[in-house]
Amino acid sequence: MHNTVLIILLISLSAASLLIGVSKFSLSELVSGDDLVTQIIILSRIPRLASIVMAGAALSISGLIMQSLTRNRFVSPTTAGTMEFARFGMLISLIAIPHFSPLMKMAVIFAFSLAGSFLFMGMLKRIKVKNTVFVPLLGLMLGNVIGSLTTFLAYRYDLVQNVSTWLMGNFAMITQGRYELLYLSIPLLVVAFLYANKFTIAGMGEDFAVGLGLNYQQVVTVGLSLVSLLSALVVITVGRIPFLGLIVPNIVAMYRGDNLRNSLSTTALAGPVFLLAADILGRVVIAPYEIPIGLTVGVCGSLIFLYLVLKGERK
Repeated sequence: MHNTVLIILLISLSAASLLIGVSKFSLSELVSGDDLVTQIIILSRIPRLASIVMAGAALSISGLIMQSLTRNRFVSPTTAGTMEFARFGMLISLIAIPHFSPLMKMAVIFAFSLAGSFLFMGMLKRIKVKNTVFVPLLGLMLGNVIGSLTTFLAYRYDLVQNVSTWLMGNFAMITQGRYELLYLSIPLLVVAFLYANKFTIAGMGEDFAVGLGLNYQQVVTVGLSLVSLLSALVVITVGRIPFLGLIVPNIVAMYRGDNLRNSLSTTALAGPVFLLAADILGRVVIAPYEIPIGLTVGVCGSLIFLYLVLKGERK
């Protein structure tokens, strides 16, 4: 999988994303600088495109880091319970600090996401059976427990509709002024690139990593912090997007191998390409209505996840 091909696909899908929508206009109107068309592009289409690209890269690299640290191809923020803890953090922020700024709410979501990630890693250390499929099932069970608690509290405080909104990721409401927090993901992705080699060594096991002089606990803390921050940014801006961090790193690994230095750039491109394709599909299938991106990615991702599980079991 060459990065050049992904770049061409990303540019093509980005152009298509800017032109597809309920409001129709021609290329001549766009080139001529029609005021209405310009406002649609600047206020709606470009923010939507930017948020898709950044969210796709953030979740895909989050999944790649988690898979490297846990040494399991079926682990991601979705299957490790990180997203469910993030949603729980969102509910707590709505209950405890409803009038606070989005940045403060993001800090709460990050704290819960990080706690969930460390809890999952702690449980993983203590179990003896580390079957390839059992590990993500453990994460899914942990996530379901937290999800049930979230639902219970949502009913208790009459916030079911708010929680349901965050449960199903949606780019339809993304406009200028409602997505800018995602720009914080860019420096986080740079840190992920800088730590790529260390994540690869940490993925070989604690004993091996310590033997090479690596501060294993520090690297794991940095990795989980990056995953939690990126997940928090996506959840508070877009909502929950399932399976993206699971399937994209697996597809990239088939072509680029397990070395993060080789696969990070490809993953950062493949994630937005997949998410853009799913978003465009959701916008054209029942146009002028729109299928939420969480549903589109969830259906496609669950089918690919099932294929990967069956493929892994046959091996």
